Amino acid sequence: MFRFFHAESKTIIGAATIVGIFSFLADFVGFIRDRVLAGMFGAGATLDVYYAAFKIPDFLFSLIVIGAISSSFIPLFTKNYFSERRESAWEFTNSILHLIGGGMLVASILLFIFAHPLSTLIAPGFDPLKQSQVAEFMRVMLCAQMLLAFSLIFGSVLQGLKRFFLYALAPVLYNLGIILGALVFAKIWGPIGLAWGVVLGAALHLCTQCIGSVAAGYSYHFRFNLKDQEARKMLMMTGPRILGIAIAQLLFLVLTVFATTMSAGSLTIFQFAYNIQFFAVGTIGVSFAIAAFPTFSEALSKDDPDGFRRSFASTIRQILFFMIPLMMLFLILRAQIVRVVVGAGAFDWQATILTADTLAFFALTFIPQAFVYVLARAFFALHDTVTPLTAGLVAGLVGVISAFLFAPHFGVIGLGMAFSLSAVVNAVLLWVPLRQRMQSLHEATILQSLLKLSVAGIACGLVMQGLKPVVLHFLSLETFFGVLFQGILAGGAGFVVYLLIAWFLKVEELHSFLAVLQRKFLRKIRLDETVSLPK
Repeated sequence: MFRFFHAESKTIIGAATIVGIFSFLADFVGFIRDRVLAGMFGAGATLDVYYAAFKIPDFLFSLIVIGAISSSFIPLFTKNYFSERRESAWEFTNSILHLIGGGMLVASILLFIFAHPLSTLIAPGFDPLKQSQVAEFMRVMLCAQMLLAFSLIFGSVLQGLKRFFLYALAPVLYNLGIILGALVFAKIWGPIGLAWGVVLGAALHLCTQCIGSVAAGYSYHFRFNLKDQEARKMLMMTGPRILGIAIAQLLFLVLTVFATTMSAGSLTIFQFAYNIQFFAVGTIGVSFAIAAFPTFSEALSKDDPDGFRRSFASTIRQILFFMIPLMMLFLILRAQIVRVVVGAGAFDWQATILTADTLAFFALTFIPQAFVYVLARAFFALHDTVTPLTAGLVAGLVGVISAFLFAPHFGVIGLGMAFSLSAVVNAVLLWVPLRQRMQSLHEATILQSLLKLSVAGIACGLVMQGLKPVVLHFLSLETFFGVLFQGILAGGAGFVVYLLIAWFLKVEELHSFLAVLQRKFLRKIRLDETVSLPK
């Protein structure tokens, strides 16, 4: 069992499978979380306050922690870990732990003091009472961000070592903590219990990552040396990355500000649509990006550009294989998905329709959204954080301008349109310079796969659309199970058709994925048989 929890993944597809499965599980638990929140509070004032309060702590976390860790920690950690002096990797980890922790502590104290004026900035459309509640929620959530900051460092250690099991399990526990906050803490302490549920989830997240890091050999000791060469190199790479994340977060903040000026519940609708669409983007795009990053870094550190190109093209093709049917599913069955996930209790049918229509525009850009995560990590492996910054700046400006243009005419749906257009621009502006730098990204193989998968995807969509009315003959769509069964029937049949056509067209990505599953399944059987042998 110990070996299973801490095993190293040998291939990108194998690693992405582990991360993807747990990402799916985390998102499934996240759907339960959203359904609990929607059923208890509806698209109204309480959840508007809850989601608005997340924005500033998330912004802080993204700038200080993700900005510093995501672009540079893994390449520098792995270089030290696999050197002759392995202890230098753990010294580097402790240095970064104190550096990031100190930065988060100072920033959190300042935000705690100025929470109320910041709440008026982030939610100008709220009345004074709701703004005070935002400040109260925000102060509690800052504790959660401190815990997540430490957790992300230990999680990056596990990524660098290609030990993805516990790393991928942590978000599941995080969402469980939030659910407990809604079901237990909110009943005891009132709405503020939602914020304390976030703190509980963050604590569980941290504990899981710590266990994995300690099992890998980590031990804590005080080390805070700003003259450390690796720490200084990381700080130099961090600047552009922080600015890039700031731009992306500012776009989301602008969209949040727009939502607070609309009718009550608009921010909740936008957030629910984003959460639901991130199920697909996170499960596939983020999982493959996380799994591929160490391989990209390893290939480039060995001066093997062709190995990088092969890994990159393979990752992109696998993303296309999964994202095309998911895009069809979320476009055609968007209302059913929203109704099943959050359509409960106080969340009425009008809110469901608005959420579904917003989700449709997110779904149209599933593929470029997923590509952005992989493309950004390709540049990080090249130790280039300036190009993603430039692309993000232009894409962010496009998103802000689009929000000003679309929101007055389309309301909350226009915010989804603006976000999606920004994602397309970002993907294009990352792909073109990467192609120029690497001379080739094996686009011919990618286009060949895209053509075959598009044929399968169109057939998949037609089957889903054609089977939607069938359920009306024996189940009412006024019930939860009627809506759920309609989605399962139409979606399941569409996926089966997609896989059959992909098999018939000999899509390489399908066979590669099945081969990975077969190897893992057969290995498990062999291990079980070995354990059961008599001594």
